[in-house]
Amino acid sequence: MEDTAKYLIHADLVADSVVDRSDVVGAVYGQTEGLLGDELELRDLQESSKLGRIDVSVESEGGQSFGHITVASNLDKVETAILAAALEAIERVGPCRATVDVARIEDVRAAKRREVVDRAKELLATAFDDGAFDGEDLVDEVRESVRVDDITEYEGLPAGPRVPDSDAVVVVEGRADVQRLLRYGIKNAIAVEGTDVPDAVTALTEDRTTTAFFDGDRGGDLILRELAQVGDVDYVAHPPEGSSVEDLDRAEVDAALRQKVPFDPGAVSEGEAKSEAASEAEAEDEAETERTAGAEPEAREAAATPDAADPETANAATDGSTRPAPAPDSTESTDRATTESPTAHPKGSEPAPKTVADHVEDLRGSGRVRLLDGDLEVVEERPADDAFDALADADDVPSAVVLDGTVTQRLLDLAAQRGVAKLVGTEEGQFVKQPASVRVLTADRF
Repeated sequence: MEDTAKYLIHADLVADSVVDRSDVVGAVYGQTEGLLGDELELRDLQESSKLGRIDVSVESEGGQSFGHITVASNLDKVETAILAAALEAIERVGPCRATVDVARIEDVRAAKRREVVDRAKELLATAFDDGAFDGEDLVDEVRESVRVDDITEYEGLPAGPRVPDSDAVVVVEGRADVQRLLRYGIKNAIAVEGTDVPDAVTALTEDRTTTAFFDGDRGGDLILRELAQVGDVDYVAHPPEGSSVEDLDRAEVDAALRQKVPFDPGAVSEGEAKSEAASEAEAEDEAETERTAGAEPEAREAAATPDAADPETANAATDGSTRPAPAPDSTESTDRATTESPTAHPKGSEPAPKTVADHVEDLRGSGRVRLLDGDLEVVEERPADDAFDALADADDVPSAVVLDGTVTQRLLDLAAQRGVAKLVGTEEGQFVKQPASVRVLTADRF
C-alpha cells in the first residue's frame, strides 16, 4: 500500500508510562471510532484500500514511551488532513495518558516526481549518443579506425606495418603506445613489452636509425638504460614530464618526436649513478650538519656559505645538452623524416610531478583509494571500501581514481556518470557492461 499511496501521515506519540505497540494500535482504532462518521471509519477505509496499515514503532525510556505512527492514505488532501487531525484526538494509550502530534503529511507523489526529474537529468547527460557529425569528423574517425587496425606483429611483438622494411624505427614500451602512434600516422613503431628488451628489438637497433620513445617515469628510464646496454640507440624522444606515450594527443606526439635529441650514453650512466650518489650525499649532509651545529656562530656561517662554482665544473654539467642534430638525408623515407628533427630538450630543475604509476605504487597494499585532479594531485584519500562514497560525494569530478582493490561494476558505472577519465585498481571485477568513456586499468599495467 505504501508503494502506491498518495500521502503518508507521520505522527509522534508520547505516553506517560511503558506501553506496547498493540496498545497504540488499539488506541488509534478505539478512540477514532465513530468520531469521523461512517464515511471515514478506519476499518472500512482499509477494507476498500483507501487507507493502508497503521505502522507503529515504540521505545521506552525513563518510565515513558516514545513512538512514531505512520499511516498511508489514498484519500484526497482534505480527507487525509481530517484523518490526521483525528489522530491528535487520542488522549490515552492503555492505562496511561498520552499525546499525539502530527509532524507532517508527506506527498509521496512529489517525492517520486523529484526522483523522476533527477533520473531524467542523468539520462539526458549520459544516455544519448552524440550523433552530431560533420563530414570532417566522419573522415577522421574512419581513417583512425583503419590506422589502429593496421597494428601487426614483428617477431611476436606489437609493431606498425612499416617496421620490417623501414630504415628507421621508434621503440616504445607497450602495445597501447604502438596503437597511439599508428593513430597519428607513425607506422614504424615497435614495443618492447616490458623491461626485458627482446632480442628482436636489439637486432633491429643494429642496422636501423633508432629513436627511443618511452614514458616520462622511472619505468621508462629503466627500459632506456637496458636498451642502451644491449642495443644501439641513436635518438631519444621525451614525452611531457610525467606523461605516458599512450595518453598523448597528436600535437604532443609530434612535438616530442621533432624535439628528440641525440642519445648520450654518458647521461644514462649518470642516471644509474644518481641513486647511489644521492644516499652518500645525504649522509654527508647530515654529518656536516652535526659538525656545524655545535660550532660558534661565525664558524657555522662560514660552513653554511658555499664557495663560488668552478667554471669548468659548471660547463661540464651542461656540455652536450644542446648539441644540434645532424641534417636529415633527403633520400630517407617519410617514416624516418617523421622521427628525425632533433632540437634541444630543456630539462627543468623542479621535481617531476607524480604520475599515475607513482600513485599506484604508493597505494600498493594500503587498502586505500585516491581521487586525482587533472594535474594528478591528490584531491581526497579514503579507505578502499569507501571508494564509491568518496566518488559520489566529490564536489569536483576527479580526472582519475586509483584504488588498491577491485574495480566493481557499481564503481565503474558511477565513474561513467560523473565523467571520470581513468579508473585504476588491483584487478577488474566481472563487468556486465563497460562504458567507453572510462578507461579501466589494472595495477600490474604499471
